[in-house]
Amino acid sequence: MTAAAALKVWCARPSPAPSPRVPDVLSIAASAVHCLLLELETWPKPGLVSHVDAGSHNDMDADMFRVSAAAIAPYLHALADAGAEGREMGRLRIIGLEAEAAMRAATSGVNTHRGAIFGLGLLCAAAGARAAGCVDPGTPLGAVVSRLWGRDIVDGPALLHSHGGRARRRFGAGGARMEAAQGFPSVYEVGLPALRRGVLLAPGDSEAARVEACFALIAALEDTNLLHRGGLQGLQFARSTARSFLDAGGVGMPGWRERARSVHESFTARWLSPGGSADLLAMTLFVSACERPSP
Repeated sequence: MTAAAALKVWCARPSPAPSPRVPDVLSIAASAVHCLLLELETWPKPGLVSHVDAGSHNDMDADMFRVSAAAIAPYLHALADAGAEGREMGRLRIIGLEAEAAMRAATSGVNTHRGAIFGLGLLCAAAGARAAGCVDPGTPLGAVVSRLWGRDIVDGPALLHSHGGRARRRFGAGGARMEAAQGFPSVYEVGLPALRRGVLLAPGDSEAARVEACFALIAALEDTNLLHRGGLQGLQFARSTARSFLDAGGVGMPGWRERARSVHESFTARWLSPGGSADLLAMTLFVSACERPSP
């Protein structure tokens, strides 16, 4: 499947419905792209691009994210295949670089999904390995990533010129690399519990559950995108504001959507964008789809 063919298929899709269970390698990339679109179709998300507005960004919008997701779809499929074939990190890294090139070609150079290519791509490879029987089928995807590729992730080449890399060197944050090497603890310890809590707080409203997870990730994560844009002060503001929303009841409080919209506007006014939390939200949705118990 070429990137052009994927773009035609995915951009023609209607707004996404709830994710299906992921049974095999063939459906892994489709579910991963679906989760990227679900993340896009979530609002309010403080400072982030959605189908409603562009948040703290003047160089990208929802249409660009849809085009980007379509462009990287074949490479997410290739990563799932590589995991199923038992490939090492070097091969995964090559596919990831090809995906990033395809993304930049589709967006005229804008970085829409670099973090998702890394994190969600590794989870696709882990799902492929698990579907092919390379690991026990009951092993959580994060544990598969850590077990098979964790050491190579830590020892791999640094992205010296990325915003996240600069923020890590300046502020000493762990960043996406340590998150992946440790098996995505933010997904399992923060994102998934918040997603389940959101389901209970707002029954029948899947968007509300995604908003709850997004705020929880912002409140917990040492997001290098926030450090890059707002420094330590910006990160502290973002985390404390998100925590206040959750402590007040999150999506279970009356008028929660208006309260979340107000937080979104406060992030936008400060030009803050928690891109790492957005990536982890998509990963949380993907893991939830892959690891949902059979009915």
